[in-house]
Amino acid sequence: MKTVYIIGSKGIPAKYGGFETFVDKLTENQKNKDIKYFVACMRDNSAKSSITADTFEYNGATCFNIDVPNIGPAKAIAYDIAALRKAIELSKKNKDKQPIFYILACRIGPFISKYKKEIHQMGGQLFVNPDGHEWLREKWSAPVRKYWKISESLMVKYADLLICDSKNIEKYIQNDYQKYSPKTTYIAYGTDLSKSELSSEDNVVREWYNDKNVSENNYYLVVGRFVPENNYESMIREFMKSNSKKDFVLITNVEQNAFYDRLKKETGFDKDDRIKFVGTVYNQELLKYIRENAFAYFHGHEVGGTNPSLLEALSSTKLNLLLDVGFNREVGEDGALYWAKDNLHKIIEESEILSQEDIEQMDLLSTKQVQERFSWEFIVDEYEKLFKYRSKKIKII
Repeated sequence: MKTVYIIGSKGIPAKYGGFETFVDKLTENQKNKDIKYFVACMRDNSAKSSITADTFEYNGATCFNIDVPNIGPAKAIAYDIAALRKAIELSKKNKDKQPIFYILACRIGPFISKYKKEIHQMGGQLFVNPDGHEWLREKWSAPVRKYWKISESLMVKYADLLICDSKNIEKYIQNDYQKYSPKTTYIAYGTDLSKSELSSEDNVVREWYNDKNVSENNYYLVVGRFVPENNYESMIREFMKSNSKKDFVLITNVEQNAFYDRLKKETGFDKDDRIKFVGTVYNQELLKYIRENAFAYFHGHEVGGTNPSLLEALSSTKLNLLLDVGFNREVGEDGALYWAKDNLHKIIEESEILSQEDIEQMDLLSTKQVQERFSWEFIVDEYEKLFKYRSKKIKII
């Protein structure tokens, strides 16, 4: 039996978040029963699913709750360290042979060397998912960004294997940290390929569209966190420049958001009736329906690897307009249109004169490549092969 300890997600059952969804789908779609998963969970996340026990079973995985104080940005660091300690303790108690400790994100680099030594003394291996460029996110202050960069370098240095969910991230790791000769592999993020079970006649659908004053196939859509690095400012400014008669629907949470207040003041988007901030949508079937019935989807993410919202859009929305960066190109390929920060208004106007045949062809291309490269079934199979058969001997340091 191969044992895998997963550290770094808030836990499962997943309520939100990319890593949380990944762990949920990895365990839900498990086929190889010779792998046993142990998943660290943040206790306050488990409480959202009315789970209070110290340990519990979910999707066949053994989950263990971790208590962590609410100490601001350092909370995630304290959580990862406590979760890794607990995972090592459990592995010793279980007398695991060649356990794998898979850490999601690079938050605990300054502390990882001693844990790496302990893992190797157990005959185990340390795997790391480097995530995206956390040190570039504008929400962090300069000292925090410096910490993230240092932490990333140390996680790369000490990992036995880095599992990158983006080819561009893998290339970045190999180039920027060449001095460490990092061992990397590429396994993408996955997405749900099923269509919405809702129809236009369902009450929940009609109530949402009527309440938001939006009509099917007559709006551009974006779904995601309202943060500067996702280029909402460019999308809003450029849309306001366009002559489109369609709406721009933004599904995001902007309550008590200083960035939202600044943009409203600087752009005056609240005076443009086409721009509609509609809050969040937690009903996943309704969200699928909204994606499927958008005229087009905007994707402005500039920081990170394979983005979950992009995969969902490529799978379900007919026409996708993506910011032209490597992360998005490698996923969208020929199944999308690409824009720069100063020409999106032109791409919007060009998209509206596309023939229905052209749009259907783009839809077929984007859906096909997601089915072939990003289905959860395919992604889970890649992980199971990696976990089960990568058992090279590790030199104890």
